[in-house]
Amino acid sequence: MPQAPASVSRVLRHAPPDRLVEVADRAIRSATGAVRTDVFVADYRIAGLWPVLDPSLSASDPSAGGDDAQRCFRSQQPVVDSPDGGRCRMWLPLTVWGERLGVLLVELSGPPAPETVDWVGEVAGDLAVALRAADRETDRYRRARRRERLTMAAELQWDLLPGRSLTHPAFRLAGQLEPAYSVGGDHFDWSLDTDRLTVTVLNGTGSGLSAALLTSVAVNAMRNARRSGGSLVEQAELASDTLFYQHRGVRHVATLLLEVDVRRGRVRAVDAGSPHLLRARAGAVERITLEQQLPLGMFPETRYHPQEFDLDVGDRLFVVSDGVYAADPTGAEPYGSRAMARSIRSTRLQPAAEAVGTVMRELHAYHADADLRDDAVVVCLDWRGGWEQ
Repeated sequence: MPQAPASVSRVLRHAPPDRLVEVADRAIRSATGAVRTDVFVADYRIAGLWPVLDPSLSASDPSAGGDDAQRCFRSQQPVVDSPDGGRCRMWLPLTVWGERLGVLLVELSGPPAPETVDWVGEVAGDLAVALRAADRETDRYRRARRRERLTMAAELQWDLLPGRSLTHPAFRLAGQLEPAYSVGGDHFDWSLDTDRLTVTVLNGTGSGLSAALLTSVAVNAMRNARRSGGSLVEQAELASDTLFYQHRGVRHVATLLLEVDVRRGRVRAVDAGSPHLLRARAGAVERITLEQQLPLGMFPETRYHPQEFDLDVGDRLFVVSDGVYAADPTGAEPYGSRAMARSIRSTRLQPAAEAVGTVMRELHAYHADADLRDDAVVVCLDWRGGWEQ
């Protein structure tokens, strides 16, 4: 029986942030007799998995994002196989609060005992927490994630994100930005606090660095109000006033603010502009119509008021920016007219983290894989039912 996972956790806590993978490698080899380990991280598009210990591997290598690694990443379940002779590969998900970072590979000389699989799974959980914490102290894992250079605007936007997915007993939440390596002003943010989940989606105006800076100001103003105990309305009003007094109404940001009571499934919403809100319920997709109020920053001292609606167990909400809903390749109707509803219906058996990828892939296909002409944001919220602490 391998040493207790707690001892590995202690070793990881004392490891330098840029050497976590090597420390985990030594601990796993020592405890299990593994002949090889590696960590594979998901790229910015969540299109592939890329090795940290052996970055020379190509994407076509089966151990650099092959079918088993992808199956583990998508299912969030361990995958065990024996590709050559007596050797056995285990793939374990690296996930923190629903945030899917990648997978851990452990290669053994023979089939593992069930307790070994469980033990390595516990170590993978500890390693995922350590990697998430280390991401602010080292660039190593971010370098492994990027397949091309990010623009300055995209660098700002990805740094501003809260994460890309979140798991809770009452809901599942996920979001994605495109074009991943050159996104400008579109963005999403969320925060969970006791019995309140706040989600905001911003449809930034303009392009490039100026759009990213505008969005950054708006997001941080809303965070400032929220972290000071401000209501959803106060968050919108502080952000609006901040933007107006900086740009005098010349520049503004269309924003949808949602606050979900995770005990009851009651949603408060401020529609400032706004990105589009759709609900998938019992196989039907419909747009939730809210009263559109002024975008943030258009006029001084703009006042906002919330609207409310309820979620049923099994509801799936999608929030999409104009770059998704209004996308209209030459000669085609807008993606949001019919194609997006078909895409949303096709995700009904997928978890939220997979559903956002499906909608984005269908959007790219709708553009015949040409570059998107506008930023695009997709956020998906699955409501699983009220939850009491």
